[in-house]
Parts: sequence; C-alpha cells; structure tokens
Amino acid sequence: MFTTKEEKKAADEITNSSNVIGKGTVLEGNIETAGNIRIEGRIIGNIRSKSKIALGNSCHVDGNISAQNADIEGTVKGRVEISDMLVLKTTATVHGDISTGKLVVEPGAVFNGSCKMGAAVKDIKSAENGATANAFRSEAAV
Repeated sequence: MFTTKEEKKAADEITNSSNVIGKGTVLEGNIETAGNIRIEGRIIGNIRSKSKIALGNSCHVDGNISAQNADIEGTVKGRVEISDMLVLKTTATVHGDISTGKLVVEPGAVFNGSCKMGAAVKDIKSAENGATANAFRSEAAV
C-alpha cells in the first residue's frame, strides 16, 4: 500500500491530526478530514472524517455526517453514517436517518428518523479515493 516508510509516516500523521471549530464560529461548506474533528460552532454543509467526529453541546449541523466514530451532544439536521460507533449524549438532537455499526443513546437524547445498524454500513471514502461529489447531498435535512 505504501511504498516507503516516509509515506506511511505521513499518512499516520494525517490520520492522527485533530481539528477544532470553536463556539461562535459559523462555517458554510463541506468539511473533509482524515483526522479527528471537534465542533462547537455551526456548520452548514456536510462533514466527513475517516476518524472521529465530536459535536459539542453548542454545535448545530445542517448537513450530513460520515465518520468512523462520532459523539453527538448538539443538534444535527441530516443523515448520519457512522461505520463503527455512534454515541448520542443526553443533550443530543438528531433529525435525520442514522446508519451505524453500534449505537449508544443516553437518556434525554432526541432522535427523529430511521436507524439501520449492523455490518452493512459502508466504509468511509474520501473524495480523492473515488467517492462522488453527490454522495453527500443535504437532502436528508428535516
């Protein structure tokens, strides 16, 4: 897969990177990262990560989410596709369909939509690895 040790090291550094979008920040557009991301602000667009997405209590997302793992404390209006584990914390509100390997819903969390669980969840692909630009349209927003 990687031809040299340097390429493998560079790929590991990208995957282990962390990103933060702070409270009070409004971002319009799609986000794609290989590393972890924590969001406290408002996102109008789709979010895709090959690692973990953490949405804080003050977070509001109008768009679709795709990641390996996710913890949601804020509000999401859109489709949520998580390949491994999705945790809906007590303050979470999700308006849209969920597809995940495993789901944890804490008391107080609100979820309006359908849910598919199990091994049928597809792997996360980045746009540069062949995923189409239309794979994440904001049609699931309620």
